[in-house]
Amino acid sequence: MTYQVCYFGLLAERRGLREESITSAAATPAELYAELDAGHQLGLQVEHFRAAVNDEFAAWDRPLHENDRVAFLPPMSGG
Repeated sequence: MTYQVCYFGLLAERRGLREESITSAAATPAELYAELDAGHQLGLQVEHFRAAVNDEFAAWDRPLHENDRVAFLPPMSGG
């Protein structure tokens, strides 16, 4: 399936981009992140940040569908 993946904060820095379209057999946000982490050494554990699917926070085991927009949102700070 094809997904639009968005990275924020530290994950965007480590990936070197803010979004990309990828083809993957991953069926959940957790599987998708594991695949991306293995390929790009993103280095965060899923318990330390959130995932969103189609602009809504989602459980890590939520089923994904073709053309879903998946965002990975690590903790952020600001001033």
